[in-house]
Amino acid sequence: MYFWKLNELNITTSINKFTTYIISVNLLFHPYIEEVIKISVRNQLNKQPLALIALLISAFAIGTTEFVIMGILPDVANDLNITLSAAGLLVTGYALGVAIGGPIITAFTGHLSRKSLLFSLMLIFVAGNLLAAVAPNYQVLMTARVLSSFAHGTFFGVGSIVATRLVPREKQASAIAMMFAGLTLANILGVPFGTFIGQMWGWRATFWIVTVLGIVSLIGIAWLVPRIQGEVILDYLQEIRVVRNKQVLLALLMTALGFGGVFTVFTYITPILTDITGFDSGAVTPILLIFGIGMTIGNAIGGKLSDWKLMPSLAGMLALLAAVLVVFTLTSSFKFATVVTVFVWGIASFAIVPTFQMRVLSKAKESPNIASALNISSFNLANAGGAFLGGWVIDHGPGLHAVLWVAALVTVAGLLVTLFSWSLDRGEAPYTSSAELE
Repeated sequence: MYFWKLNELNITTSINKFTTYIISVNLLFHPYIEEVIKISVRNQLNKQPLALIALLISAFAIGTTEFVIMGILPDVANDLNITLSAAGLLVTGYALGVAIGGPIITAFTGHLSRKSLLFSLMLIFVAGNLLAAVAPNYQVLMTARVLSSFAHGTFFGVGSIVATRLVPREKQASAIAMMFAGLTLANILGVPFGTFIGQMWGWRATFWIVTVLGIVSLIGIAWLVPRIQGEVILDYLQEIRVVRNKQVLLALLMTALGFGGVFTVFTYITPILTDITGFDSGAVTPILLIFGIGMTIGNAIGGKLSDWKLMPSLAGMLALLAAVLVVFTLTSSFKFATVVTVFVWGIASFAIVPTFQMRVLSKAKESPNIASALNISSFNLANAGGAFLGGWVIDHGPGLHAVLWVAALVTVAGLLVTLFSWSLDRGEAPYTSSAELE
């Protein structure tokens, strides 16, 4: 059964429509989706330390709490007697907490060992989600969301550094990809399951589940993550000086522009699929599942390519992402072609994530903590900036049809910054790490 034939069906209920689309997606992609997932997981887990599994579980918990709120916003709004737009500020509050809180917390926790810091951050995460589960009103819930967001930016920043210390240098990018795989799995598994729990038993149940995930992460960090021998504890002033490094600033700009193009489209993917392509709303969820599977595969591919050749891979993947967005402008009017494009877009979108993070670490040298956290902030600023730009194009510019073109241009801008930064690499000494593990 093909998507372009679904218009001929006379389906009377949204449930039947939803089921039909799931069956269609399964028939179209089942011959290879199962196999590529197995290959992706096998490549990620092969010979990787158990400590990376602990980081992956933690990333899965954090990713779930970040994105699941979008699926339960109407339930939150109805229960707390607030408007949907006010509930939407819970998303904004979290993003700002990540962007602002991450670098500040990282700067002032340099005296802690990385393992102790990761454990402390997950304690904050558990406390924030526990407070959200019992929040009596909107104000307390907002406080809980911001509190839990403080763990996000610093955890991924410091976790990236720890991940690179767990493996040989030639596998560092793959180690980062392993940790960030938790985010992709959160979108595929955590968010749909959390949304289902919230719709069935109330939105508070979702936060109880996430709290349990946080506790499991705490146990994993305590038991599996080793202490790093010889790690240099830096003071605040020494850490903050890294922002004077031109290449670090260029790496942050690469992230903001390169990933900004992704969220310029992703924020408005639902109206693109329904208003331009012509899908019913019930088809959006299975199509986004296909996107999430692509993200997981792209994350693994990006890690492997970055271990091979960092900057050539980054430039090539950004060029591919821009090309996919241009192709999307042509395929968005055709249902089957749109589904295929969304799948490839998912691969290209997340293949750049571990590469961006590895680039920052390679240029921050002996002051990676603040730089790594700032790069996580750049990802979140890309999310917010992409959403704002896409909204402006829709409300004040050419309209929804132009969002894909604008996203492609933003990605091209990120590619140009990448090429400029790459040209400055000549004559620079390669990055090496002296840290060893117990």
